Amino acid sequence: MPRLRVVAGPSIDALVPITVNSGVPHTIVSDAFEGQILAHIKGFTDNEGNVLQSEYFNREDRKGVTWSIQVQGRFLRPISADDVLFGNTFDRPLKLPWGSGAALKFMHFVDPSLEHDLASSTKPWALSPLISTMPYLAHTRLPAVSRTLSSETRQPATLAHEHHQSSSKHAIDREGWPLFPSPQSLSDDTTQLHLTLNSPSHSHSPSPTPTPTPSPLLSRQPSSGAATPDSDSFVAEPCNAGTTGALLEPPLPDKHYKNLKKNRLSPATLASLLSASHEDKRERKERKRAEKLSKHEQTLQELHTADRRRAYFRDASHRRELIFGPEDVFTTDFCYGFIQFTPTLSLQLPGGISFDLMHYWDGQPVRFMCCERKRGVECEGEGKEEGGAESVSVPVADSDVPWGRVLWCVAIELVPDEEQEQPSALAPSLSVSDGQYGRS
Repeated sequence: MPRLRVVAGPSIDALVPITVNSGVPHTIVSDAFEGQILAHIKGFTDNEGNVLQSEYFNREDRKGVTWSIQVQGRFLRPISADDVLFGNTFDRPLKLPWGSGAALKFMHFVDPSLEHDLASSTKPWALSPLISTMPYLAHTRLPAVSRTLSSETRQPATLAHEHHQSSSKHAIDREGWPLFPSPQSLSDDTTQLHLTLNSPSHSHSPSPTPTPTPSPLLSRQPSSGAATPDSDSFVAEPCNAGTTGALLEPPLPDKHYKNLKKNRLSPATLASLLSASHEDKRERKERKRAEKLSKHEQTLQELHTADRRRAYFRDASHRRELIFGPEDVFTTDFCYGFIQFTPTLSLQLPGGISFDLMHYWDGQPVRFMCCERKRGVECEGEGKEEGGAESVSVPVADSDVPWGRVLWCVAIELVPDEEQEQPSALAPSLSVSDGQYGRS
């Protein structure tokens, strides 16, 4: 009889068993992300077949929820909100049941920003922007004293070693971080999210104003000690058409020469005017972008509910306006009730539609993964906001995997046969057998 367990880590290749329903988070540290992960599964059993209770499922605001993956952490490198994805990935093609189209329609109803290729013949996936797919999300801007990266002085080899160690050995400077886990259920809090807006003053420094090159006719230097246009002694000499073969204007009276001398623009003056024109154009662009960011800021401060947040960030241009960095701590709760773990592992959809997942599951791990968007060649202009400085990259079509770097991962997987005979005391596992829990 198969047993299930929950594993977590900073990448697919560094997953270790974690406790479930214990309220004790598992720590993850890499050079791209640091944080903690907590898992709750209704009906989860220990190695002896005893159901592990969790008060989480007794909360009034979590009625009907059957599983929860909670994460609190920060991205250690600046990253666009549009490039942080969350969802499921698989290593092998899925055996989709008849009627799975209804399940996909339900998924799009729950999350309209979802993109997927679950029918892939290589590596199926279903991913959404994290900021628009999470049922509950809270953002906290750290004070300056707490922004030091706890892993910045660690070498990659040290980090790789720590990934396989007990979570109690990890050290994260959590000064200024919200309590995790909290005694109360997580609710949306985006009151400080406007601080992540990619304003021109934070995203990039304005380029220096180029000095226009004066016209050669105005900047020419005399071959001898003759006067130049900038000198007061300069007076244009009339040309004698008879001495040249070219068609030239007739000489002008002395009065016109004096007016030309009085009203002419020196090279310095012309350069100044051109520079001022360039400055005005740039200032207009920056002012227009500042007005747009001001509107975004006002809207962000009015996203008081999860529904408003998710609806607002379905627009990719809104997501691209936000840049997350080490000063931004996110707490999320990915929780739903459409997967039942008792009396059998099944998918329950509205309208009475149900799928016995054990019948179609081939035993490969079910991963819940936060990753970067796969980026390829940058395309200037596409999706570019006026006054902005960002470009959009087209995802690489020819790639081993359709997703980018993994930031953290939680997976539900089968306990290997050799471990089922000698169950580990570290992490409880779930025993499933023909519609009822049993003792393995």
